Amino acid sequence: MYGYYFDPTYVLVLIGAVLCMAASSSLNSTYSKYAKVRCMSGMTGAEAAARILSQSGIHDVRIEHISGNLTDHYDPRNKVLRLSDATYQARSVAAIGVAAHECGHAVQHQKGYAPLKVRGALVPAANIGSRLGLPLVLLGIVLGLSPAFIQIGIWIFSLSVLFQIVTLPVEFNASSRALVMLQDYGITGGQETDYCRKVLRAAAFTYVAGAASSILQLLRLVLLFGGRRRDD
Repeated sequence: MYGYYFDPTYVLVLIGAVLCMAASSSLNSTYSKYAKVRCMSGMTGAEAAARILSQSGIHDVRIEHISGNLTDHYDPRNKVLRLSDATYQARSVAAIGVAAHECGHAVQHQKGYAPLKVRGALVPAANIGSRLGLPLVLLGIVLGLSPAFIQIGIWIFSLSVLFQIVTLPVEFNASSRALVMLQDYGITGGQETDYCRKVLRAAAFTYVAGAASSILQLLRLVLLFGGRRRDD
């Protein structure tokens, strides 16, 4: 047997879960804190995004309102910047920071930022990896299939891990661009920019924690099944 249910490698999964919970808690508390701080410019997240895009020379990206909380994202295929309930009409420094971050992705797209292109190319593979990788591994264990089958599942899962790793520089760069644009375009200044930096740093921590958790999960699978043959 593989010893799947009782083994010390579960500590890796536990560490990953703790990291993700800590990151989520940090983001929620940080965002809530600065969502109460009104931006002195009086601009909403949507208005700030419109100014950033315009002054960055981007005139073919639509700004849309979507439901949800912190569901903001930039869609490069359709050139749409979607801002959530907590961002679109809000006039807080937290909303401004998040909107600027998504504009950072639009600027990356416009300038042909290489890591963004790589991430986009990995999306199909990452979707397959996240949906099929672990189920294949579990199926192989439950049905007692060959180690090769399980290892295929591990390789497929690794595609989603690779995607998360490539995502990190994309997100960090978008935040760096956002803070510079907020300052240069007169949307925030001094302390407000520092507040935005704290919000974006907390958001970045969630990506780091997610990637670390996936890496630890992959490491656990490799330790348990990678290159190992069954004895029964």
